Amino acid sequence: MAQKLTLEQREVLVGILLGDANLQTENNGRTYRLRVTQAEQNKEYLFALYELFKPLVNTPPKLYTYSPDKRTNNISKRWAFASTQHGCFRFYGKQFYVDGKKRVPPIIDKWLTPRSLAYWYMDDGGQKWKGRSLGVVLCTDGFGSDEVHKLAAILTTKYNLKTSVQVKGNGLRLYISTISYSNLKRLIYPHLLPSMLYKFPVQVATTSSDEGAEV
Repeated sequence: MAQKLTLEQREVLVGILLGDANLQTENNGRTYRLRVTQAEQNKEYLFALYELFKPLVNTPPKLYTYSPDKRTNNISKRWAFASTQHGCFRFYGKQFYVDGKKRVPPIIDKWLTPRSLAYWYMDDGGQKWKGRSLGVVLCTDGFGSDEVHKLAAILTTKYNLKTSVQVKGNGLRLYISTISYSNLKRLIYPHLLPSMLYKFPVQVATTSSDEGAEV
């Protein structure tokens, strides 16, 4: 019998796929493997994900060193692991990818639980202005305008979070306002891992408005 994902694995998978994790197939979608990478400083977070998906993984995480950045000459190091190919990822592979390109699934509103949102935030979110605002940002640069606005609308409708979509470089990012700080904390804080609490605003000496121009 094919292995099934647990409820926790499914909820976490949705969150990290909205972030930086990806699913890869080598047989036209019959099976997929999960690949997860994180910066060196997020080692504990990556190893927590590894432990969660360990039954589907044969090789422990490895630390990879990448060539110096041409602009800064800085060498980057990232932890990564990949599962083996499994049919249990097929449904999510079909929902999150079209012709090899990641998308926001049409029924993401049904899947986006508080735990999913927490892992999305840990994976690809952060404070908007650290020390000056309780607003946070989700890096949605890889998604199209309609998709980002859809995610913003879901967070507003489903969880009563005040959101805005703003231009950042060549992409769009999703912001959750200071106004929604208490609500957001109630939703995701219980699911945040200790090593990732630094990402979430806790104390602000002077809170500034985080409203920007919506697009």
